[in-house]
Amino acid sequence: MKPTGPIPPDFVRREGELMIGGRTAGEWTELAGDTPLFVYDFAIVRDRITRFRAAFPGVSLHYAVKANPHPPLVRAIVSLVDGLDVASAGEARIALEAGMDARHISFAGPGKRDRELEMAIDAGITLNLESAGEAERALAIGRGMGRTPRLAVRVNPDFELKGSGMKMGGGAKPFGIDADRVAEVVRRISDAGAIYRGLHIFAGSQALDAAAIIEAQRSTLALAARISSDSGVAPPHVNLGGGFGIRYFAPDAELDEKSVGNALASELARRPAVLADTEFTIELGRWLVGEAGVYLTRIVDRKISHGKTFLVVDGGLHHQLAASGNFGTVVKRNYPISLSKISNEASSCTVSVVGCLCTPIDRLGDQVELPDAQVGDMVVLFLAGAYGASASPQAFLAHPAAVELSIDGTEIL
Repeated sequence: MKPTGPIPPDFVRREGELMIGGRTAGEWTELAGDTPLFVYDFAIVRDRITRFRAAFPGVSLHYAVKANPHPPLVRAIVSLVDGLDVASAGEARIALEAGMDARHISFAGPGKRDRELEMAIDAGITLNLESAGEAERALAIGRGMGRTPRLAVRVNPDFELKGSGMKMGGGAKPFGIDADRVAEVVRRISDAGAIYRGLHIFAGSQALDAAAIIEAQRSTLALAARISSDSGVAPPHVNLGGGFGIRYFAPDAELDEKSVGNALASELARRPAVLADTEFTIELGRWLVGEAGVYLTRIVDRKISHGKTFLVVDGGLHHQLAASGNFGTVVKRNYPISLSKISNEASSCTVSVVGCLCTPIDRLGDQVELPDAQVGDMVVLFLAGAYGASASPQAFLAHPAAVELSIDGTEIL
């Protein structure tokens, strides 16, 4: 048997049945009409936003749409955050259609095509420039359109977020402009008459070590001050990145966001004069929505091979690539997993939960202990609210896309 991650405490059982919001898992699948099914509980997202506000007073909060772009969920989030960060024209359209003011949308990501730059400039979205070349293209497109672009500079910092699951800064990276070259780009776009919106400094993601995040934020503030002094232009806004992680695996410890907030408040209180009037933002995706989602998939076959039991489900890695261990994970470890309904008398056994795809890497639970399960029972995979459906190869082998529901209490958003 191999360990599984901890089930988030927001989920409880009533008479053995898993409750999601105000209904059982089975009731949601009946309403959806099919499995596999993602359900995102907005009440949990609301709680995370409340926790952020308490820990980081005076700091703006942006939602990173890439974590989960389900339109009803984004619409619900818009009213509770200060801005949205997008990484494509498609995400930008989702953000605008959700009701977010274009002035509070920022667009990052390398390789923006000219038509994406045009769309953002025309809408009034802030472009986070990834290179000096992108800066020149944005300026030229703005002149051609007769529009003044809103431009920020994404910085490739000269440090990384230690212990992060995915490092986004430090060393040679396709993201952002190297720190020692940013000042000249800031001067260039300011001298060209663009609306300079500041700096975006993102060092890494999925970090659970508060001390590492505190150190990265301290370094980020120092870097922002140095760039601003060198360029002679004070930034109206600095996006400090995010990187807050959640507990996927058995040994993980929960991030202490309060200690991070206290340390950041102290750093901001003594920030350099060049940053005195700067607005500071933290950009979060996974930490806001990851624990709010569950993935429900039904067992279609139970088989034994060479003495080992396999539960074959109607879902798989084409909906949950990360949970299968194929989205940046070096060693396959198990997400929290359970059955939707558990009888008090149920005995347990060690099984592997595998998907319906014809590939050996389609494995959602590797040698996990579950109550005795049969064909027709439903498996629940937790921590499915971030980088699930939209980050998985849903077209692989032409199986159907998963159904998605965003809910609040007993209602579908």
